[in-house]
Amino acid sequence: MNTAVLPSTFVLTLLLAVGLFFFIKASVKDRTEQVKLSSDSAQESLLTQLQQYFSDRAYRVAAVDAPNYQVTFEGFVRPSWFLAIFLTMLSAGGTLCLGLVLAMLVPQNGQIFLALVLLSPLAGIFYWKKAGRSEQVSLKLESVAESGSETKSLITVRAHRDELAAMQKALDLKPVS
Repeated sequence: MNTAVLPSTFVLTLLLAVGLFFFIKASVKDRTEQVKLSSDSAQESLLTQLQQYFSDRAYRVAAVDAPNYQVTFEGFVRPSWFLAIFLTMLSAGGTLCLGLVLAMLVPQNGQIFLALVLLSPLAGIFYWKKAGRSEQVSLKLESVAESGSETKSLITVRAHRDELAAMQKALDLKPVS
């Protein structure tokens, strides 16, 4: 094989392995965001809807500041079996590719590098241990007087971005710009 092909293939495979490493690391990254949402419901009825929504999603009330209309919910987020298996398979593919390229570069000890595939379950274990964690959702409700006699509720929410999207869809909340 051409002498320039193997080193360049090794460099590209090494770059892909670095990308895979950071992809696996990012699978457990905290994605907490804070957004302001509006609702046409009154403050008390919206608070009741929010409490029902979060209790249905296995969150419990962790703290209440009634005078300021602030509530903090807490719940345990379970890791995904699918994502653990998916990350393990990605890791197996990446380490197999790296092992094959290393086996071509060092043919006398090539079989040893193919054993790198045995490290791939570590990606799933890493995800499983780090992804299962307790998460908090903080809410602050405010009433905003609209033109006429209408009153809108404004909610400031700090939560995981997936939880925010699900809550917006379920309760028909609109983002405030």
